[in-house]
Amino acid sequence: MINPTAGTSESTRMGTAVAMIDVRGTVTGWTEGAGELLGYTAAEIVGRSATLLLKPRLAPRGLAEWIWRARLREPWSGRTELRRRDGTGVRASIEAFPLSGGGRKEWLVIATAVTVAVTEASPRTPPQTPLGTALARSPIAVSICDGDGRYVWVNEEAERWDRLVHNQRVGHVLTELWPGSESGAVVALIRRVFETGVPVIEREQRWPVPDTDEERVFSCMYFRLDDAEGRPLGVCCMATDISRSDGRKHLLVLSEAGKSIGTTLDVMRTAQELADFAVPRLADYITIDLAESVPLGGEPLQRLTSPDQRVPVFRRAGAASIHSGMPESLWGIGDVVLVPPSSPFTRALCSRESHYEPVLDTSPGTWLDQDPDRLRNIRATGMHSLIIVPLQARGTLLGEAVFVRNDNPVSFSRDELLLFQEIAGRASLSLDNARRFTRERAASLALQRNLLPQRLAGGQAIEVASRYLPADTHEGVGGDWFDVIHLPGDRVGLVVGDVVGHGINAAARMGQFRTVVRTLAELDLPPHELLSRLDSLVVRLAEQDSGEVGGPRLWSQAMGATCVYAVYDLSTRICTMARAGHPPPAVLTPDGGVTFPELPAGTPIGTGLSSYESRSIELPEGSVIALYTDGLIESREADLDEGLRRLGSALAHPGVPLEDLCTEVITAMSLKPRRTSDAVIPDAAMPELLDDDIALLLARTRGPSRGRNRRAVTEDREQRSRPRG
Repeated sequence: MINPTAGTSESTRMGTAVAMIDVRGTVTGWTEGAGELLGYTAAEIVGRSATLLLKPRLAPRGLAEWIWRARLREPWSGRTELRRRDGTGVRASIEAFPLSGGGRKEWLVIATAVTVAVTEASPRTPPQTPLGTALARSPIAVSICDGDGRYVWVNEEAERWDRLVHNQRVGHVLTELWPGSESGAVVALIRRVFETGVPVIEREQRWPVPDTDEERVFSCMYFRLDDAEGRPLGVCCMATDISRSDGRKHLLVLSEAGKSIGTTLDVMRTAQELADFAVPRLADYITIDLAESVPLGGEPLQRLTSPDQRVPVFRRAGAASIHSGMPESLWGIGDVVLVPPSSPFTRALCSRESHYEPVLDTSPGTWLDQDPDRLRNIRATGMHSLIIVPLQARGTLLGEAVFVRNDNPVSFSRDELLLFQEIAGRASLSLDNARRFTRERAASLALQRNLLPQRLAGGQAIEVASRYLPADTHEGVGGDWFDVIHLPGDRVGLVVGDVVGHGINAAARMGQFRTVVRTLAELDLPPHELLSRLDSLVVRLAEQDSGEVGGPRLWSQAMGATCVYAVYDLSTRICTMARAGHPPPAVLTPDGGVTFPELPAGTPIGTGLSSYESRSIELPEGSVIALYTDGLIESREADLDEGLRRLGSALAHPGVPLEDLCTEVITAMSLKPRRTSDAVIPDAAMPELLDDDIALLLARTRGPSRGRNRRAVTEDREQRSRPRG
């Protein structure tokens, strides 16, 4: 309560009386402030008519007006003249609010008296309400509810919020304005505080702003208002808008960081994503320098020697600046970053603790004396605040993130240090994932390169060319393979296969499949029989691995594969083909026509069904046989039929050298299709990220040599027709 105070000739003496009056005009509650202002104690006035507080000439009319207003149950305010216990009068401004709850229907009445010690020259000061002077202009939204949760008063800040959301709370329960679980929970909370008297501190509430995507978040405090005798009058709510508070901003920044950093499994790109996210949002300049143990998409950095005692412990993986050309940076992306052993960069790396320097010390005698180039650059660009955060994940030290301010005059704060550490921690996990993927991918590629044929030769029968493109996805290298196998009698076997799965295991299984196919091909089996034996062998191996010999023959994901096998006979120009769940071969004839021979699809290797058939076609000299894996024709943008159509168009160049044709096909098929209303058109400006490995084997046929001995050809045929065994 605000007690009366005396002032100078131009000051104001103010007093506040707060009381409770029922609908009949009887005083039911009295506060200490009311006693100080009007002179009555609670024992003297409670239970008596409120007309005792009015001038005698105003009492009858005042009581009638009160009863009339009380029946309306609406807040009201006005001015009147009150009577103190000693008979003196005081002009007052009245505010009355209906209260309900606890089985009673009463009114909270607040009276403010203003008495001015007037000199001849002093003006009359207008009356002011207590809430107007103490709370109405408060930046905190203040509101008062009765026991039922109905709002009876709000201050100016709360009214401003009401105008923003196009609602008026006074006289309403919150659920009448915003139906829903949030408002229902608030009303229940208000009633609980009124009944128990237990305050609620820092309860977070969210309210949407109509006609916008904006949401306001308030931190609210609820406490009960009691009279002098401890009876509850109502509940007061104080709410602070924390929508743009530092803590909430930090949470939003962390949420955005999680969406922006680590979108790929590429070390360099992940580091640059961290740099791009931090500038200008968090810093004016940032660098991401990775340790020697982290490969930047290739081999790890090797330690170098330096005559000036500077050691290369980092390599620049990402950087960003608010200034064009990045004048703060002495090194470019991929460069070795040299730092003195006594620098905070080295100390942070060794201690794994962040370095926080809100005011960068460039005075003589610091570590910068051993790094004059960096010192000149710091002074030239105005760097004045520095934070270095080690990047570490799963016990592995990856490098450092360096945050700098030069244009922004505000130094980094401790709160920002904590934020940077949290962001760096999340980015470190993404960097470590990329590092692990890069290491495994490099191992898989090395294994696959060693297992694939190092040099392909078609001999006298065919000319060959091949391409292999590993996928760009996080799943790693696949199990695609191809081979050219020389057979007796100027015949050549062509094979392309695709093992299920990705990574080192898939590459290892690919090597096993290639070895088995070459071994079976040495038996000079027809294509369909070779695939049948391969299928049976894979099933037996899977049964041995699982320990279920003789059990149901279900397709083993661990050993499954698709395959296409073709044999070309130079003497007859006959090509015999069979496939096991693999895309069909394509044939380009010398006249430019491209066909996909009708070849039974067969089942994938590993099913145990051995349902394979061979088909033979005669090929003109100079025809091109194309064998490939499904990564060449399948994409997220187009279906299989569209992929085959695109492949046919890419192959339709009979006069092109085979190596050039191989390059043209890969280029055309690895471009991202752009869909129009009529067709899917490759867009040369948009290379597609490969979802699967691509293997392509092209073979251009040759005809029989004119000088070839027909007797030798006949002998070859007879040899092949003899029973094996």
